[in-house]
Amino acid sequence: MPQTPHIEKHFTAGDAVRDVVIGMSDGLTVPFALAAGLTGAVAASGIIVTAGLAEIVAGSIAMGLGGYLAARGDADHYASERRREEREVVEKPAAERQEVADVFLAYGLTDQEIAPIVRALEARPKAWVDFMMRFELGLEEPDRRRALRSALTIAGAYVVGGLVPLTPYMLVHDTHRALPLSVGFTLAALLVFGIAKGRFTGVHPVRAGFQTVLVGGLAATAAFALAKLFS
Repeated sequence: MPQTPHIEKHFTAGDAVRDVVIGMSDGLTVPFALAAGLTGAVAASGIIVTAGLAEIVAGSIAMGLGGYLAARGDADHYASERRREEREVVEKPAAERQEVADVFLAYGLTDQEIAPIVRALEARPKAWVDFMMRFELGLEEPDRRRALRSALTIAGAYVVGGLVPLTPYMLVHDTHRALPLSVGFTLAALLVFGIAKGRFTGVHPVRAGFQTVLVGGLAATAAFALAKLFS
């Protein structure tokens, strides 16, 4: 009887989604807080738009640079730890063999079952180091291109998110009329963003959407309150 092949589908774009979440979340809340905080103190929406665009440019550059440095830091850390493991399998093979055994002992294997695995790894130094990096240190080799990609993703998401609360001020000259529209645009964007994030991460879309609105709304409210306090 023919059997249907077992195919597993796993979500593998976690880093990209994380970068979009970081950029979009800050992009939606920070420019909104700036625009809302200036509303009332500034009558002309053009000034708010100019200030908001300047903040978006500065914020996207800062956020993108932060993402780049974080990804480069992960890559440098991995490379440093790998060099250390490569030295240790040569200089301290007995200690490294015991560390391999400890990993398998934690899974309930016996010494007799572990011994041939240790010998097999010892005969393959690269695989041995790969094993220690993943199972002893819990480190996965980072994508060499991730730093630049992370920077561009975060910066791009920040720009997209930042334009949402500013759009009403571009369309309506009266800042007091533009503010409630900006609130509505921001909350709607948070809802759509949360639903999309839920579909990617496996969380129920409606639940993810309302969670994002709640958390993002609270963050935007807090930022707005601080902006008004110091304006």
